[in-house]
Amino acid sequence: MAEPVADFYAVIPAGGIGSRLWPLSRADAPKFLHDLSGSGSTLLRDTWDRLEPLTGPDRIAVVTGRAHRAAVEKELPGVPDKNVFLESEPRDSTAAIGLAAAVLARREPDVIIGSFAADHVIRVPHLFDWAVRQAIEVAREGYVCTIGMPPTEPSIGFGYIRKGAELIVDGAPEASLVASFVEKPDLETAKEYFADRTYLWNAGMFISRADVLLGEIAEQEPQLYAGLMDLAEAWDDREQRGPVVDRIWPTLAKVAIDYSVAEPAAQRGRLAVVPGHFDWDDVGDFASLAKLNSHGRKNDLAILGENARILSDAASGIVVSQTDRVISLIGVRDIVVVDTEDALLVTTSEHAQRVKGVVDALKLTGRGDVL
Repeated sequence: MAEPVADFYAVIPAGGIGSRLWPLSRADAPKFLHDLSGSGSTLLRDTWDRLEPLTGPDRIAVVTGRAHRAAVEKELPGVPDKNVFLESEPRDSTAAIGLAAAVLARREPDVIIGSFAADHVIRVPHLFDWAVRQAIEVAREGYVCTIGMPPTEPSIGFGYIRKGAELIVDGAPEASLVASFVEKPDLETAKEYFADRTYLWNAGMFISRADVLLGEIAEQEPQLYAGLMDLAEAWDDREQRGPVVDRIWPTLAKVAIDYSVAEPAAQRGRLAVVPGHFDWDDVGDFASLAKLNSHGRKNDLAILGENARILSDAASGIVVSQTDRVISLIGVRDIVVVDTEDALLVTTSEHAQRVKGVVDALKLTGRGDVL
């Protein structure tokens, strides 16, 4: 394995409850704190382990909510205290990644940062390593670089990146400019993208010099940028940090980094992409979780739960059990059953994306005790 990259810092945004995985994923136990891949480690720990060869143990930062600090530090006992950035409340990815970029840039003005979600499953780590190292070389040239995944099916669950002209960058032979970002398509459009090999899935990974990323935020969201600069100025002063965070953080605009940085940069020819040839899954819903744990075999029944007691006959899909209840499935296809102590979900893989609507309904009806 190659040596860590001396001027590179990895940032892991660990926020959001993963509402499409309710009732498994909850506010106090979001999906990044679960082992969803069968690796024996949580998704957060797996993310740390594949980034450490790129950075070393002292150059990985985690951005998470105050409520998750203890759980994150338990999972990552090696993370330095100065590299844990706590949000007082969720403000979306621009604020989370921008905060880390602003603080790290004050500490190390020429630093290159990469943002990698805490809740993705990635296999074949040496190919992941190669893609990131290419993206770092592209970032040195002043581009914001993303890693796009070659589609394996015509998915309607992901946004797409359309590749443009090839970039000539030493150490990054696969780099291209991004011609455009495309929102999640309908099925017919997704089939067209799948047939056209210039389209990649947007995997939400961004690598950039911190000053370049902050410059993009300043251009598109000047008030948000000003708030991040005030936060960064106070961050490493323990006495100042708390009051400044409490005053400024709730005022920051909620905007995804795709809209504040990636799309505008693409329009100006300043966004690049490197394809990722590793296995990747964002585990966005129970359909993808079923596929992940049945190894793509459509007729399998995936079972998650240390003490799961499942009887099945001609059944496929996924069962997640956190109780000692016996669950029997007979002659059902693509079923999703999630059994917890206080909530039971039954649906199908076809309707797995609609679970978020259940969460929204529970919020509206005041039944937040199960969220």
